[in-house]
Amino acid sequence: MSDASIRAGRHTVQISHPDKALFTEPTITKLQLARHYERMAPAMLPLIRDRPLALEAFPQGIAEPGFFMKSIPRHFPSWIATAKVPKRGGSLTQVLGQDTATLIYLAGQNVITPHLWLSRADEPRAPDRLIIDLDPSPGIGFAEVRAAARAAGERLRDAGLVAYAMVTGSRGVHVVCPLRRGPSFAAVHAYARCLAEAMVADDPKRLTLEWRRADRGARIYLDVNRNNYAQHAVAPYGVRARPRAPVAMPIQWGELTDARLTPDRWTIANAADRVAGEGDAWKGISRRARKLPSA
Repeated sequence: MSDASIRAGRHTVQISHPDKALFTEPTITKLQLARHYERMAPAMLPLIRDRPLALEAFPQGIAEPGFFMKSIPRHFPSWIATAKVPKRGGSLTQVLGQDTATLIYLAGQNVITPHLWLSRADEPRAPDRLIIDLDPSPGIGFAEVRAAARAAGERLRDAGLVAYAMVTGSRGVHVVCPLRRGPSFAAVHAYARCLAEAMVADDPKRLTLEWRRADRGARIYLDVNRNNYAQHAVAPYGVRARPRAPVAMPIQWGELTDARLTPDRWTIANAADRVAGEGDAWKGISRRARKLPSA
């Protein structure tokens, strides 16, 4: 097929090589990836808008190594919104996911997975989300991950925060709390670390804070290190570079008790049906932001 075009708002986005297979078994093309982000945009954009994005691209498909684009390439069109964010010794100009056309364009550039900051571009050093990433070692059943996520949510709610859950499309669960801006990343990280330490102390046989995989054993790693400046996490409704093209799916908290739940239950093939039937489980998340508790 020659180039395809998708109209989104004021822009017509050209997709070159739309039949290129980015996934195999089953085959999923670049055009299918672009259509996924077109369908997900109404739910996805309110959750990612105004946040710097790190873009995970796979020019040869997922069978070959990909790379992160953290600074916008020169060939990107001028209508793509960007933000300049400080880094040690300089700055980066990063993409903002402000509209449907941007998501489609990124897919056309072989960007399979957008990853977002936990802060917004106007105040990049002021986080407004806290995240605990539950990452199981090989062999750990997902029932244990679900139980650990529920335990984290219970502690967060007891502290006055509102906890949301997302299956990552990979192996684990993200537990996320919206925050009122004010505290630094260091303060948010310290709070998340304190909570995780308490969880590990109560259940050391199942949970760990060991960063090195070789030291974790058959336990679930409570990763709180994403709560740092310039770190990022997979965007809600983002496609993962894994077989079947699983999707990071926000879920209702009660779904963590569902024995049928798996981290890759939703894929590019059924994610749109899920949202059409159930709606966006994170809708209005920013309106439930709470003050960071004391550690």
